[in-house]
Amino acid sequence: MLTRQQSVAQLQGQQLLPDRLSRSTHKHYLAYAERLLRVYEHGQGLTRRELHQAVERIFAAEVDCPVRRIGAFCKLLDEKSEFDNDQRGAAAELRQQVFSLAAAHHPLVTNTDSLFESSEAQTKANIAAQLGRSWEAIDAELFADVMEFHRLKSFSGYPSPQALLSRYNVAQTQVALFDAEQITIQTTSDLKVILRYAKLARLMHRIRRISDACYELQFDGPASLLRQTRRYGVSMAKFLPALLACRGWKLHARLRTRRVGWMVYLALTDQDGLVSHLPPPEEFDSQLEANFAQRWEAETHDDWTLSRESEILHCGQKVFIPDFVFTHTDGRRHLLEIVGFWTPEYLQAKVETLQLFKEHRIMLAVAESAQDKFPSDYDT
Repeated sequence: MLTRQQSVAQLQGQQLLPDRLSRSTHKHYLAYAERLLRVYEHGQGLTRRELHQAVERIFAAEVDCPVRRIGAFCKLLDEKSEFDNDQRGAAAELRQQVFSLAAAHHPLVTNTDSLFESSEAQTKANIAAQLGRSWEAIDAELFADVMEFHRLKSFSGYPSPQALLSRYNVAQTQVALFDAEQITIQTTSDLKVILRYAKLARLMHRIRRISDACYELQFDGPASLLRQTRRYGVSMAKFLPALLACRGWKLHARLRTRRVGWMVYLALTDQDGLVSHLPPPEEFDSQLEANFAQRWEAETHDDWTLSRESEILHCGQKVFIPDFVFTHTDGRRHLLEIVGFWTPEYLQAKVETLQLFKEHRIMLAVAESAQDKFPSDYDT
């Protein structure tokens, strides 16, 4: 996750446009991305500072590369890296030893004379001899507790240079959501997946139906809270990759700025080209559902159509999306929930959910062994 210090964006009227590397304008960045990955892939043993300096050198001659963009690439590469760090305080103890031994020879100079007799090189050699280690080994560990001197242990990397550039584009959009006052998402597909990830991110949300096939989800952002918290802003940003993996949605975010009374907006859809690192959701949650849908399609059903997860039942923050909806040409609708593999805890939670929405006619398809676990007034 990037920080605000690594955010790159511009305003077009009141619309915020996060930095986006496109194939048409930034196709030469593909070669840069390949070099960046190579630096980290072959950088084992180098410090974080040395790696960042190598990244800066790659972009040294690039006119179209602001400093914040370079910092963002460093952060994204660091996120895929494992660094050595001094968890036991050995570096602080070593510094105390070295500085104490060197204090008696202060000041140290490169070239000695009649006034300054303590040679830096000789003093280092003497300290190394007293500690029984080479000065190179001492120097490598002297500031191991400082982040920029952490040394790279391993780099898991990105699948390709294109993947790194895609991650950069998504990350810049995520940063913008830190200041979201309100986010509205209208969706016609993958409703259950979107709500599932919203719940995992612990986002406060409201739902309303726009039409038979479209729902609107409204999320209160961190900037709308009485006490703004970065934690909630990060949760909002972490939700974005999950949304990008879904289909049939458009997002509108209202963002708060430091200028009093001035609001900016962020607009995004599933057709804007941002690519999630998460896989797209499966069409069906289980093979049982897939088999049911296939059998229905193979048969003739006069006046009835079958749609999957096209109905959302909600009560406050509690949401229930039946697996299938049967719709008749005369407007009648029947909901179907399939209960496949189950545990006692799962069935208990399912019963509680159904009781909450008991005013709706919900048919259940359950194994015979689980039938007696449900109230007798349910159609099973």
